[in-house]
Amino acid sequence: MKDKVAHVSSLQVFERAAELFGLLSTPVRLRIVSALCMGEKNVGELRSLIDVAQPNISQHLTMLYRSGVVAKRRSGAQVFYRIDDEFSGLVCRAVCSQVAAQAQNANGLGSD
Repeated sequence: MKDKVAHVSSLQVFERAAELFGLLSTPVRLRIVSALCMGEKNVGELRSLIDVAQPNISQHLTMLYRSGVVAKRRSGAQVFYRIDDEFSGLVCRAVCSQVAAQAQNANGLGSD
């Protein structure tokens, strides 16, 4: 019985991981999460950092918000976003850092 419970739990873990990786599977969302890892930002600030049209950023932010990765707060007419799920931020940073390191090594830019 214990093995069956562990198996169900591991299935749930893999399902949640697959959902997270699916959510972070677009470069724009990865860039948004990466930017928000540096602190709270409004849509205008994200647009400047990411250089993507505002409606496109808003669509991606809505998906990230609905999934619980980011939180938002309104201040007057502006909406500010921040990372709400620290684990998602950690995954994003870890994966992007590893990919960047591999790219540097592939281009001969690694430290020898």
